[in-house]
Amino acid sequence: MELPDLLRDLVHEQSGLVTRRQLIEGGVPPAMIRWQTGRRWRSVLPGVILLESSLPTWDQRLVAALLAAGPSSWLSGTTAAAWHGLMDGRERLPVHVLVPFPNRSRRIGWVSIRATTLTNERLVHRGPLRISCRPRAVVDAAAQAPDEAAARALVIAAVQERLVRVDDVQHWLGVRRRNGTLRLKAAVREAAAGAWSVPEAELATLVTRSRSLPPVWANPQLTDQVGRPLTTPDLWFDDVGMAVMVHSRRFHGGQLDWEGTVDADEDLRAVGIEVVSVTPSAIGREPAKVMARIESGHARAAARPRPEVTAVPRDFLRRASG
Repeated sequence: MELPDLLRDLVHEQSGLVTRRQLIEGGVPPAMIRWQTGRRWRSVLPGVILLESSLPTWDQRLVAALLAAGPSSWLSGTTAAAWHGLMDGRERLPVHVLVPFPNRSRRIGWVSIRATTLTNERLVHRGPLRISCRPRAVVDAAAQAPDEAAARALVIAAVQERLVRVDDVQHWLGVRRRNGTLRLKAAVREAAAGAWSVPEAELATLVTRSRSLPPVWANPQLTDQVGRPLTTPDLWFDDVGMAVMVHSRRFHGGQLDWEGTVDADEDLRAVGIEVVSVTPSAIGREPAKVMARIESGHARAAARPRPEVTAVPRDFLRRASG
């Protein structure tokens, strides 16, 4: 059937989707809607119709979710984080949507709708989509993560890849309810201190418990005596010029290839830096042995002259870059 011009324009703006109410208000009789649905049109969600018979694309699902939740809704949590490229799982269900209070939280098909009093965010608008800003998407997605490791990994990666600013993430943590925020605040502190991954953050926490080791830096910028850049260490003891590297053992050609994972450290060793390599599994499984290896390495490094390398802390680099 031919739609009125205004209704046809609306359908185009909404990526081929329309609500039943919009059709009726546009002059389409309810009997015609019932007849077309299941023949030329497809019901996507209760009250939301795709004016095609094909399956909806993922972007059309996102539009449908917002139409079902109402004109004041916006994409949130893991859905928004995936849309921003902050995490994998772009086409993961349910689709998460926020609505302002006093609207009620509810579930409509594959759409999870949650009411919120935090409505003073600057939404991202892309065509018919309304999406949470990146910092809030990070915080909400991390709160929805299945475990602490996944939540910490998301926050640390987003900060260190400069997809969000620490201050903005801290703002959205500060205005959230207390539930679930302790693990996220810890992740933000780790990211702000320079950790690039969860194993690095766990290792940095571990070495602070040592009675003999001095303060440690995470991911500083190193240069040799003529100013050439060196491999960035995961942890750095500047007093003696010692690096700690977190390496995963990997299989290559059916055999365990440990040496292949540490080739990048050779430039550090070439200028006299003491390098201690540890694995993520050992950090969690044998923390005492890992601590002992690092303390022994620090003692060896202290027994020789400090190499002529310059280290600039990561937090200084961050402040200098704005």
